[in-house]
Amino acid sequence: MSITLTDQDKRTLRTAAYGAVSLMSAADAAGSPHKTATEGSIALATATGPIGHILAAKTRDIDLPGKSVAALADQVLPALTAAMALLKAQDPAEAGNYRTTVITAIEAAGRTHLADPSPALAAMIGKITAALDAA
Repeated sequence: MSITLTDQDKRTLRTAAYGAVSLMSAADAAGSPHKTATEGSIALATATGPIGHILAAKTRDIDLPGKSVAALADQVLPALTAAMALLKAQDPAEAGNYRTTVITAIEAAGRTHLADPSPALAAMIGKITAALDAA
């Protein structure tokens, strides 16, 4: 199956994926948010297929304003759901690739400490996963 995405569609996919990593970093404010963001971003960079090309594009179209975790979540969680709905309508396999890529990124971000993810990180993983699965 072929996938045809507009520039706005691609922006939504990038904003949602990198926004998920940003949410994880924000949820780890008391820990190591920089390491959390780095690990998540590296995981996104390993994406393959059309999703990999979209996420690897060197653009400045990712806009994640917000002065709180709640404001960031208000933008990112619906974008994750919209991204999945968009991909499911065009190519279910790429929707699965996108979901796997985002889950891998947030799991990588959540494992920046020697122990299990903190309760805040675990809760954020749950919220991100629910947003992906809501489509």
